[in-house]
Amino acid sequence: MSKVVNLGKFRKRKAREAAQRRAAENRARHGRSKADKERQAALDEAEKRKLDLLRREPAPDEPEA
Repeated sequence: MSKVVNLGKFRKRKAREAAQRRAAENRARHGRSKADKERQAALDEAEKRKLDLLRREPAPDEPEA
């Protein structure tokens, strides 16, 4: 004899599992790790610092020395 299955619960569980699988695929495809974000932030800060050093005139919010 086969087991009785509540079709509503089965359908909801199947949809939930599909959504979780799709979310995992999207995280892998579009997500960035914390290390990647920190590395990019450090590179951006270094580039900003370099540009500030090469500036010919002071920024408008900085007093002249």
